Amino acid sequence: MNLHEEEFIRAFIIPSKRDRYLTLFTTKKGRRKLTITLNHNHEIDTRFLHKIPSQDHSVDSIFRSLKQRGAPASCYVIASCDLDGQQMDLEDALAETVGQGVGTVISCIPGKLGYFEAEDPGERYLIW
Repeated sequence: MNLHEEEFIRAFIIPSKRDRYLTLFTTKKGRRKLTITLNHNHEIDTRFLHKIPSQDHSVDSIFRSLKQRGAPASCYVIASCDLDGQQMDLEDALAETVGQGVGTVISCIPGKLGYFEAEDPGERYLIW
């Protein structure tokens, strides 16, 4: 588990599930199980989810919103797809994930700022 993963769990997963996430994220099987749960936002603490208005669902708009909040050029992806576990350029990561309907967290500042998309259409959030 790296810093982005650990800080995401400690900051944004509901308190009753944090220890479980921290334990399961250390194994390949556990990680897969948990990344699949990202398809829904049931275990992310809703106090930190800020729904993105539908008119701002474009990659450019989300990118600008994250940059305005201090996001660096690089990010870390946690997802139930091939991008999981990759350090990427933020704009590229958004281009690969926005609108794909795959549960994805893009961690910009560990435990402080990120982007979350669930599998349901329109479920796009900034996390802080």
